[in-house]
Amino acid sequence: MSSHIGTGNWVGKSVTCCIALCFLLMTGCSVHYSFSGVDIAPEVRTVSVKQFRNNASMVNLKLANELTTKLKEKFQSQTKLMVTDQMGDLQFEGQITDYAVTATAVGSDKAAMNRLTITVRVKFVNTLDEKKSYETTFSRYADFSSSKTLEQVQDALVAEIVEALIDDIFTKAVTNW
Repeated sequence: MSSHIGTGNWVGKSVTCCIALCFLLMTGCSVHYSFSGVDIAPEVRTVSVKQFRNNASMVNLKLANELTTKLKEKFQSQTKLMVTDQMGDLQFEGQITDYAVTATAVGSDKAAMNRLTITVRVKFVNTLDEKKSYETTFSRYADFSSSKTLEQVQDALVAEIVEALIDDIFTKAVTNW
């Protein structure tokens, strides 16, 4: 009977040692873990966002400013980086390349649903790690009933689409997913 107690005690000590060893190995490594998924090097201190340009054929006058403002706000609320006017360690500039309404679901003799699509081209420069820089296009859309005009639903749809675009831009720049 005492041999079982000794074995159990040895197993308990082994498990404790393994846990302690794993903890020491993890704390000794330079891997950065984050529950939010944000992976920003500690030497990165600033972010700059140039005013987005609106080059779409159909123009929403508030959209460029809204994209610029929301991207800055995302960095202020989700990171400890200071937003600067220019030459940040992380730099963004972009342009709206498309703002369009198309019919999506066709009913009898007319479209039952319409789709507002917003497309932006973004250039991101990480001045401290060029491998993380990118230039790419992001596109998001939202559907609305054809019984409503764009003017009736535009503000809500644009807010929804901009939020999704900002999440995409932010995620591609500073997460390691």
